[in-house]
Amino acid sequence: MNRLINVGFGNVINSSRILGVISPNAAPIKRMIQNSKDAGTAIDATCGRKTKSVIVMDTGHLFLSALLPETILHRVNSINSLEEPETPTM
Repeated sequence: MNRLINVGFGNVINSSRILGVISPNAAPIKRMIQNSKDAGTAIDATCGRKTKSVIVMDTGHLFLSALLPETILHRVNSINSLEEPETPTM
């Protein structure tokens, strides 16, 4: 089931399409962001704030978020825990 998560400032993404959430501090990630901006596949959801996480989607898009990767991870995990069916106990 598709679940939307808030990635900051009222922006939401489909959590089932996320491949990874990474910090933008490393040089290879900065190059990946610049290449994505040049190709038109970067989506800036920071609303002018500092980019603290990069969300890599299975569509090839990069979402730039002002939330920390740990915050996004917590939101994805809380949604995934809601989706898991409960196992019967004996």
